[in-house]
Amino acid sequence: MVAMKGVIPHTTPLFMAGVRLLPAGVLILVVAALMGRPQPQGWKAWLWITLFALIDGTLFQGFLAEGLVRTTAGLGSVMIDSQPLAVALLSLWLFQEHIGFWGWLGLGLGVTGISLIGLPDELIFHWLGTQGNITLGNWQDLFASGEWLMLLAALSMAVGTVLIRFVTRHADPVSATGWHMIIGGLPLWGVSAFRESQQWQNILASDWVALGYATVFGSAIAYGLFFYFASSGSLTSLSSLTFLTPVFALLFGNLFLSEILSPLQWIGVCLTLISIYLINQRDNLAGQNQTLNIPEKTPTQQPPVLETSAKKLNSLSIQVRESETEILP
Repeated sequence: MVAMKGVIPHTTPLFMAGVRLLPAGVLILVVAALMGRPQPQGWKAWLWITLFALIDGTLFQGFLAEGLVRTTAGLGSVMIDSQPLAVALLSLWLFQEHIGFWGWLGLGLGVTGISLIGLPDELIFHWLGTQGNITLGNWQDLFASGEWLMLLAALSMAVGTVLIRFVTRHADPVSATGWHMIIGGLPLWGVSAFRESQQWQNILASDWVALGYATVFGSAIAYGLFFYFASSGSLTSLSSLTFLTPVFALLFGNLFLSEILSPLQWIGVCLTLISIYLINQRDNLAGQNQTLNIPEKTPTQQPPVLETSAKKLNSLSIQVRESETEILP
């Protein structure tokens, strides 16, 4: 987010979204070839990759880029980073993924944390009834344009995270990620060619460096690692790490742009870190009571095994004695 902040005024949103996908997809495919990863085979593999590309590539990056132009960075960050809730619900419904009390508590704290980070302090104080005046006109304009696009981007990302499980049944996750970025980026550049103008004429040299950073680190490496782990690990735990996006944005904004964090934002950072711990350690926290009950069950299960083994040994010893008396009178 910090790298792209200065690029948006000098380019167009859909062209920028395509830059984040197409070159990164080519880079992932090159790495996949060097690693010896197999390429997709069969119409089922390409069908799932195309669906994955349209939802997680075209729709997510398109809604995100258009939303960034029409909304504030804080409110947009809150809405886009609330997608772990949708991932948790979809994972519970489709894969019966266990969330539990600690997982839901962590998700709630995470949404609260990113809300404290991204929303204006005046709006939060107004909700708490302590101070701050919010006019009716602001409330009417709250979801007038960009916020809905950011919400659609969050839902597209959530569905794309779940789709990777179906994609990897027919294709390698690394190769599929690269192809889905290429296929998903082509419609963005196609629409940009018809709807937008002056896509790259005003981009400065520093802007190309920022685009290169966003393409390599923000797309190629981030997408490749994210969907590689999402193909086999816990989707709820993995998607909860996106709660850290506004945390890193604040820290790097403070470091490079001299942005100052308010006390509410520091509280939001702490709640977000706690939420990540609770979500990723929910099984261990829930399993503490079960491990205490294990010693009580083992004594009742062991004696029958010992008794049966003892009986088998006794019967075997009797046969040996009888044979000895017959062979050696």
